[in-house]
Amino acid sequence: MNQEQLIHLHNEIQIVIDAMAVKEFKTANNKLVKISDEIDDLLDTTKDDKFLVELSKYQVLLKHLQVKLNSAE
Repeated sequence: MNQEQLIHLHNEIQIVIDAMAVKEFKTANNKLVKISDEIDDLLDTTKDDKFLVELSKYQVLLKHLQVKLNSAE
């Protein structure tokens, strides 16, 4: 199940990156907020240390994308 969730997060983040590439900043921001909420929920409910490490990597990536998004708008 954890691997499926990571693949889902990867695909969702790719949608954000693609939206930013075509300058659809509102779409990217809305999706970014949704993904952030999903990651927060997963962080709150999981006890698997390896999965937590992977989620933290996605969290860092989201923060980086948020900074890029804010500077692009």
